[in-house]
Amino acid sequence: MHDSFSLQLPFILASNSPRRKEILTQAGFQFAVLPSDVDESFSTDIPPQQVPVMLAERKAQALIESCGNSLVLAADTVVILENEILNKPADKQEALRMLQKLSGKTHEVVTGIALASPNGLVTASDSAWVRFRELADWEMEWYVRGGASLDKAGAYGVQDFIGMAGIEKLEGSFYTVMGLPIYQVYQLLKPFILESKQMPLGI
Repeated sequence: MHDSFSLQLPFILASNSPRRKEILTQAGFQFAVLPSDVDESFSTDIPPQQVPVMLAERKAQALIESCGNSLVLAADTVVILENEILNKPADKQEALRMLQKLSGKTHEVVTGIALASPNGLVTASDSAWVRFRELADWEMEWYVRGGASLDKAGAYGVQDFIGMAGIEKLEGSFYTVMGLPIYQVYQLLKPFILESKQMPLGI
């Protein structure tokens, strides 16, 4: 277990996503989890790329009052195919239809992040482009049957079987596709990291 960064303020992740928790932990952050329960509907007039930032901001703002003097990180990920957002599937049939749409095509994944702090609220977003090879029917059906597709935008996880075996090209950050552009999160959190650069390594 590696050391964690010490932050000036309590750090809260406004998401119950196992992927986001894993990425933050691996990056060296300690945090509490407090999922933000907000309305995730949006107007179809909004450009698809702006939706995740708007939703992340909404999630962070929902916790600002109750969390007071803390750092609150919220995120939202969307999968965009031919200008259409593929949300989390409602059931396995919809998950299968989504994978059939993504098969053999390139789509965009956008993750928006929002960090609320005593200094105010800042947002950022990152895009990656993912290309699936032509997926066999049995591959999609086997993956969907396992249930892993149901809690994920676009009905797939880049770290799951279908991502490992089906993605032939990925341009951008793997972590953006997984659900949290950690390099951007780190830049937003950097001002709140307690200085430890002068400490001896003790090797």
